[in-house]
Amino acid sequence: MRTPMIAGNWKMNTTVTEAVELVREMHHGIHSQRQTESVVCPANICLQDLEAGLDAISGVEKVICPPFVSLAAVREIIKGSSIKLGAQNLYFEEKGAYTGEISPLMLKELCDFVIIGHSERRRYFHETGDIVNRKIKAAQKAKLKPIVCIGESLEENEAGNTEQVLSGQLEAALAEIKGIGDLTVAYEPIWAIGTGRAASGEIANQTIGFIRRTLARLYNDKTAQKTRILYGGSVTPDNTVELMDQPEIDGALVGGASLKSPDFLSIVKMAAEIKG
Repeated sequence: MRTPMIAGNWKMNTTVTEAVELVREMHHGIHSQRQTESVVCPANICLQDLEAGLDAISGVEKVICPPFVSLAAVREIIKGSSIKLGAQNLYFEEKGAYTGEISPLMLKELCDFVIIGHSERRRYFHETGDIVNRKIKAAQKAKLKPIVCIGESLEENEAGNTEQVLSGQLEAALAEIKGIGDLTVAYEPIWAIGTGRAASGEIANQTIGFIRRTLARLYNDKTAQKTRILYGGSVTPDNTVELMDQPEIDGALVGGASLKSPDFLSIVKMAAEIKG
């Protein structure tokens, strides 16, 4: 059995003060009148389901990935809870003259997970498959658990090249890595990220099934079956049930909705009820 995961990628959002307030709401639940006035409970989620907070939700691994500057503050708030902490990136060297970079040794005392190869890193910071590969190796050496992102552009999707692109990205990311261990794959179609245009549950399931078959080809069926593969790209409380109902999808990497405590709590709650 693969333990489902819901991970929140906050990207370059929230100051330290805002991050602390947000994670406290998520951790302790929705209680105040100010919060409840704006809460719209989707699907079968009611307000009382959000009152206990993330720590009370079992059956799903919960990961929060705030900006680097907030990792230490957030870690103090969730210490001793079932909520896990992740970073959004790392550099592949342990130390040295790399101004502005964050090494795996700096992160290993703060968090358990690290996102690697997000399409925004590939697009804006020109990260290649080789760089993603080196970062995975560095993370694994530091005992950090990588969440490795792959995904195709709209043009690649419409040209029917999705499988070719994804297999190429996986092969480059995992080159010379003999065992993937606790690595998680996140399928994030670029055309769905932040656009409100999520892949349908059926299409996401089919694509993730292909990713799992690719892992079986690169390693073996046992490795493929034990590896968690998440979906990411405009995940909201409104489409969570459709996505989590799919057998190949093991959870979600959530972007914008992870910046709203009621939405993120709702997504985690629904995932736990369906997958847990």
